[in-house]
Amino acid sequence: MGIVLIRAINWFAEILITMLLIQCILSWFAQNPASPLYNIYRFLTQLTDPFVAPFRRLLSNFNTGMFDFSVLLAFFAIEFVQRILVALISVIMF
Repeated sequence: MGIVLIRAINWFAEILITMLLIQCILSWFAQNPASPLYNIYRFLTQLTDPFVAPFRRLLSNFNTGMFDFSVLLAFFAIEFVQRILVALISVIMF
């Protein structure tokens, strides 16, 4: 049971990180709303926004210029939570 839960957490974290990475790359190319890339970018933004929005609100208090570091913070937070959850499950189950 513990192994399945650990794999599910790892799988979910990897999917989130992959979606964030693709969203970052598409943000450079998806400028035209008529483009199919724009639709993919918008879809990924809707999926990942619940994870990125808290960091975006936090960073709005700081002057970061034209750079959006909220996605980078979301990467770190996802990795951190993943490691904590896996460690807790490992301690509890094994």
